[in-house]
Amino acid sequence: MESWMDERLTRQISFIAEIDKLKGVLRRTRIMDASRFENTAEHSWNIAVFAMLMHEYAEEPRPNLDRVVRMLLIHDIVEIDAGDTFAYDSAGYVDKEEREQAAARRIFGLLPDDQRDEWTELWKEFEAVETKESRYANAMDRLLPLVHNYYTGGASWVKHGIVRSQVVRRVAPVESICPHLWRFAMELLDRAVGKGILKADAVMD
Repeated sequence: MESWMDERLTRQISFIAEIDKLKGVLRRTRIMDASRFENTAEHSWNIAVFAMLMHEYAEEPRPNLDRVVRMLLIHDIVEIDAGDTFAYDSAGYVDKEEREQAAARRIFGLLPDDQRDEWTELWKEFEAVETKESRYANAMDRLLPLVHNYYTGGASWVKHGIVRSQVVRRVAPVESICPHLWRFAMELLDRAVGKGILKADAVMD
């Protein structure tokens, strides 16, 4: 250890060096000019800004935005080990929780003990989706990819044969915490179907 770095600072810098790997974890969502896939670090920044911007539409009493942003900035750090699980990949969800819990223990374990505990609790709060803050954070995390898909001509929807009802189920958490944004999302899906970039649900006889 360098003489000018005590143990606490050494652990903090080691953590920063480790999470730099998040820039190399690719998601299935393309950036909005559709030129390439986004990485998870970009997603974490993007979703935090999105949550700040959309906060005015949250139902009263609105969630604590500071906690929401902190939650969103760290919520996908576990993907360094666990990888990104595509929202519509049912097989990938079979062991997703186990993979991500192991990743959280290892990665947050690099931090000083007090920060390890604080950040682990933030991550667990996001995953549990029980507090107003975590419900809002999860809603934004589901809504932004819908916007991305619309602006990229339904890139991942078309590639994976996604239908409207699948997206509706995915963004369902938005309805109770941001009704205005829910109506916006449903309108966007109707437009996507009309443009042929999202499949309508099959009509049953």
